[in-house]
Amino acid sequence: MQLAIATDHAGYDFKQEMAAFLRAEGHEVLDLGAHDRQPSDYPDFARALGERVASGGAAFGVLICGSGIGMSIAANKVPGVRAALCHDLYTARMGRAHNDAHVMVLPSRLLALTISKEMVQLFLATPFEGGRHQRRVDKLTALDSLGARPEPGSCG
Repeated sequence: MQLAIATDHAGYDFKQEMAAFLRAEGHEVLDLGAHDRQPSDYPDFARALGERVASGGAAFGVLICGSGIGMSIAANKVPGVRAALCHDLYTARMGRAHNDAHVMVLPSRLLALTISKEMVQLFLATPFEGGRHQRRVDKLTALDSLGARPEPGSCG
């Protein structure tokens, strides 16, 4: 599977190890930076990865920053992206199963690499459940279009 991975300076070492792990798992990994530990701006990397995933240039993406918060905010502003900030196996599974997220965001300063590897494996292996969740994902997709808004209270 083709995956994109990116980080700012805060997750550089974490990204290097995660990319090597994903390659060892048989994935094609597109490294979108950062390529060193020099201070950098997370929105630039979130945008590059988000655009790659949204355009179909990668099946999934993994973003990494210190807390994961900045990358999550930035990635979710890219039309067509559903990024899930994951802190454990439960959030990794639910991000895919209920939200059809295709970008996983990891906080390098809060998680050990060992559990993060398990989380990425679970995220990639978990299918979207569809069903009652499809209506909600459709509403998220509608938010990508300027002026499109779901009807208040219609999310039953």
